[in-house]
Amino acid sequence: MKTKTKLIITVILLLIIVGFFYYRYYFVFGEGTKAGTMNYFVKKGYVFKTYEGRLIQSGIRTQVAGGTIGSNEFMFSVTDEKVAKELSSNAGSFLELHYKEYLHALPWRGVSVFVVDSVVSAKPLAPGM
Repeated sequence: MKTKTKLIITVILLLIIVGFFYYRYYFVFGEGTKAGTMNYFVKKGYVFKTYEGRLIQSGIRTQVAGGTIGSNEFMFSVTDEKVAKELSSNAGSFLELHYKEYLHALPWRGVSVFVVDSVVSAKPLAPGM
């Protein structure tokens, strides 16, 4: 009877740990699209080489009393090699990116909780912009 009880408790604890790990690192908290001009896109890292990028979203942002014209930056990571190649070939373009938001980042997935999984559209900027 004691070994059966210990086995049940061990299985329950294991399920709780696995459930916690899944919820914290693999549960998709949000999904959506962001649009803007790609500021930079780079592959970097010490141990895990990941693709990281920033999208500039222009608009009005108030910082302190009086407000100023500013822009928001969307920092993201990319895990798919095909998406990374498409982003590299569209540097400086106006992009619409589909992303998934996780609760926490994993080292092999990138430094951001936002992971871009596809490029919805890419339009080159007109000269002079």
